[in-house]
Amino acid sequence: MYKKLSLLAGSVLLAFGASAQAQTKWDLPTAYPASNLHVENLVDFVKDVDALSGGKLKITLHNNASLYKAPEIKRAVQGNQAQIGEILLTNFANEAPIYELDGLPFLATGYDASFKLYQAQKPFLEKQLNKQGMTLLYAVAWPPQGIFANRDIKEVGDMKGLKWRAYSPVTAKIAELVGAQPVTVQQAELAQAMATGVIDSYMSSGSTGYDTKTYEYIKKFYDTEAWLPKNAVVVNKKAFDALDAPTQQALLKAGAQAEARGWKLSQDKNSWYKEQLSKNGMEIIKPTPQLTEGLDKIGKRMLEDWLKKAGPDGQAMIDAYRKP
Repeated sequence: MYKKLSLLAGSVLLAFGASAQAQTKWDLPTAYPASNLHVENLVDFVKDVDALSGGKLKITLHNNASLYKAPEIKRAVQGNQAQIGEILLTNFANEAPIYELDGLPFLATGYDASFKLYQAQKPFLEKQLNKQGMTLLYAVAWPPQGIFANRDIKEVGDMKGLKWRAYSPVTAKIAELVGAQPVTVQQAELAQAMATGVIDSYMSSGSTGYDTKTYEYIKKFYDTEAWLPKNAVVVNKKAFDALDAPTQQALLKAGAQAEARGWKLSQDKNSWYKEQLSKNGMEIIKPTPQLTEGLDKIGKRMLEDWLKKAGPDGQAMIDAYRKP
């Protein structure tokens, strides 16, 4: 009797050990707070991965730059300190032209145009990430970018001298071209930077304005719809290759679901964010034709500069995007 029990206990322990071995645990850092649309999407993504993999892949989400700051996340995934992470592509524009593309003002201004640009960009983006030891899982656009400022801005010249938050090389370049003073501030430090007067303006989405309670410091939002930058969720290639085939498929399926859901969520919440800003005392302003024209000129200049850097691949992307 005791021998049978002992054998049974041994079998249970072996089964438990095999189960524990079969379970893989990953960390997923993101720079944004729980209220952010991308993080809402990531919460569902993590649940989907757990369900689709039958519990074999467990992902722990670390939001609000609690594990790594925004500029550090890509390197952490490359080095496998974090097996998966969410990055803002334009943060890495100095590394390769491909990361700058969807931050060029007035190239793709609405969701349909932005998604078309993504399709043109995707093969080149996958190639670049693969070269750096990563796999693109999915990407989702932010709501369109506008200008937060307390100043009356009727034309580009009115932006001269603003203390301008730059969160990427692209936004720093815009500051330089309009005569503003760029100050590097990531989203997790944005509220403090406004409260202490380090910055008095920035260009971002209604989502960022809402998440950071920008309305407590800045009272005007110029709804320029200048561009829709994307966040990408990337996976360390070695970590992905170490998964068994069914778990890889579960991860890819959860990524495809997150991409479709995220684009819809971003579009659905765009109007809601602006409503919330308005309710909290922020004036939502349609830009003047002069301001739009001035920003458009900046966009064309930045595109010309980008094409010089990006070479034939860059031209191929723009041609694919502009194809009817």
